[in-house]
Amino acid sequence: ALPYHHLLSKKSGLFRSIHINNVRSAPVLERCLCMHVLKVDQLTKTFPQKKGRFTAVDSISFALGEGEILGLLGPNGAGKTTTIQMLLGTLTSTQGSITYFDKNFFKHRSEIMQKVSFASAYINFPHRLTIQENLDVYARLYGLNTKTRKERIQKFLTFFEMWKMRSKTISSLSAGQKTRVMLAKAFLAHPQVVLLDEPTASLDPDIAEEVLTFIRQQQKDYNVSILFTSHNMAEVAKVCDRVLFLQKGKIVANDTPEHLAKSVSIARVELMVGDGLKRTQAVAEELKCETEVSDRSITIAIDERKISDLLITLAKRGVEYSQISIQTPTLEDYFIQKSKEQKKDRV
Repeated sequence: ALPYHHLLSKKSGLFRSIHINNVRSAPVLERCLCMHVLKVDQLTKTFPQKKGRFTAVDSISFALGEGEILGLLGPNGAGKTTTIQMLLGTLTSTQGSITYFDKNFFKHRSEIMQKVSFASAYINFPHRLTIQENLDVYARLYGLNTKTRKERIQKFLTFFEMWKMRSKTISSLSAGQKTRVMLAKAFLAHPQVVLLDEPTASLDPDIAEEVLTFIRQQQKDYNVSILFTSHNMAEVAKVCDRVLFLQKGKIVANDTPEHLAKSVSIARVELMVGDGLKRTQAVAEELKCETEVSDRSITIAIDERKISDLLITLAKRGVEYSQISIQTPTLEDYFIQKSKEQKKDRV
């Protein structure tokens, strides 16, 4: 049987109509007290092609700790979505194992999926139902009683400033509003594990910031474990405890955002040059550094260990600058570096 919450997945093509009056309540299960709520071992997925098979996910192994927010990053085609589909059971793995709460996923799927939720920009709600009706359907599927359903729906919609809109149909909502309903659905039953695929997609920056705060609060209040994919590196660095980086279907990094950023030695030095812009460019070229120039401002990408050499040389050449800022490497720098490496490998 398919996981209840995934019946409305646009991406999987598994859309089904649901009659509210005929929904049976699912049993509410006790929370598992496992140290690792999810373990993946040698998970692989290949697809047939004209010549041989294409490996989308290549023998990856990792674990998601209880109460941990784990980022799953990588360029397009790295295998992120394929991995999540296998973790949901909507795509069968070629080989490898998936274990939730110390139980084999393939043998105990129905039981496990009562404690796992999923949210994605690809979710498609029944568009003729109202916001409140949609959330009530999911709450019933997870076995919540009438009182709890009403309280939680009001709580989440109030947080996302949508309580007054609860009688609006899904078809009348903007993309950002649909995303907020999707997130409310994901945490409605207080799941033990949530898989979030691009949860802030199509949201304005201020709303996206609220979503990150909401996710962290859910982790703090309910010790929920979250697998989080995003292309916004600043978001990942802010919300994730640890990051997995996928490249060509393989895990090439598994560390904290801070440690991954520090593994990139390139920093950015921005100077507001009053006199000597061309001399500054010449010095950067001598040090084999990339530069970006905008009016009198120049940004130099340079190895952190060479910053002092740069500044000493600029002083010797008589370069005058009124402002200087030094930006240390970020998670985005790591992402860019790894993406460039992948492109070079393709050439």
